[in-house]
Amino acid sequence: MYVLEPRSSSLLKAMQMREWWVQVGLLAVPLLAAYLHIPPPQLSPALHSWKTSGKFFTYKGLRIFYQDSVGVVGSPEIVVLLHGFPTSSYDWYKIWEGLTLRFHRVIALDFLGFGFSDKPRPHQYSIFEQASIVESLLRHLGLQNRRINLLSHDYGDIVAQELLYRYKQNRSGRLTIKSLCLSNGGIFPETHRPLLLQKLLKDGGVLSPILTRLMNFFVFSRGLTPVFGPYTRPTESELWDMWAVIRNNDGNLVIDSLLQYINQRKKFRRRWVGALASVSIPIHFIYGPLDPINPYPEFLELYRKTLPRSTVSILDDHISHYPQLEDPMGFLNAYMGFINSF
Repeated sequence: MYVLEPRSSSLLKAMQMREWWVQVGLLAVPLLAAYLHIPPPQLSPALHSWKTSGKFFTYKGLRIFYQDSVGVVGSPEIVVLLHGFPTSSYDWYKIWEGLTLRFHRVIALDFLGFGFSDKPRPHQYSIFEQASIVESLLRHLGLQNRRINLLSHDYGDIVAQELLYRYKQNRSGRLTIKSLCLSNGGIFPETHRPLLLQKLLKDGGVLSPILTRLMNFFVFSRGLTPVFGPYTRPTESELWDMWAVIRNNDGNLVIDSLLQYINQRKKFRRRWVGALASVSIPIHFIYGPLDPINPYPEFLELYRKTLPRSTVSILDDHISHYPQLEDPMGFLNAYMGFINSF
């Protein structure tokens, strides 16, 4: 009778284990491949309506989505809305109707790489290009010579700073800015606290393309939900709307490229903060004070020190990074109070 020696037994176990891992690998490969090519979620009826009611224009061969609503008849007032990262112009839907009751034209766009706009890759996304796209849109609409009120949030705040710099330089073809209202944007690199995933992706390391491909709704919702207040967090359906817009045109694959704005903001701090501090137009800031990305009181103290002439609206203590979604009425009232003050 043959007795298996201990060494042979160990070898057999090792071979069986290797075969098991090979089987797992063979099973995992098609599953991972299917996952990485999973189609984006279907648009909800509300989001589909937002898309179909909007339009596209072409900037250097790229399609840019925008909304343009006519509001109060006879009013000369125009407001242009600049959204934040990583979402889209749909961030403004809760205050859209209220804005049309005050302004003759309410305009918003999806920046390149966001929302329903094109998301080319590879591409060197920059704040400078996004500002040029805003200028191009207004030329497309025949509004390049009109005085524009800018209302911005987060990433849009940085684009607004570049537009303000160009306005200050009085360069031909630039916007004529009547007023600027910022909200919960990291306009100061030294007080900005990006999320962990943003830190990993912005440096463009070898992990970036892997992380962007592996990003899914679970990772996205877990990452975004904490930047909302505890009582004003988005519903699951609202999160799915945000995710659907990101996944449109494979937008998850360009997130690392878009996040280069964090490095750009640090490099061009003097240019962009200097523009805010040196212009004489009315400037206002609407602030959700529970914001973990632009924390209270450090951010607000620096803002007031740097921009003593700017007015500020601080919303309720539990409002966080997305004030226009978390407290749309409070946000709208704060903005109307500013607009009606000059």
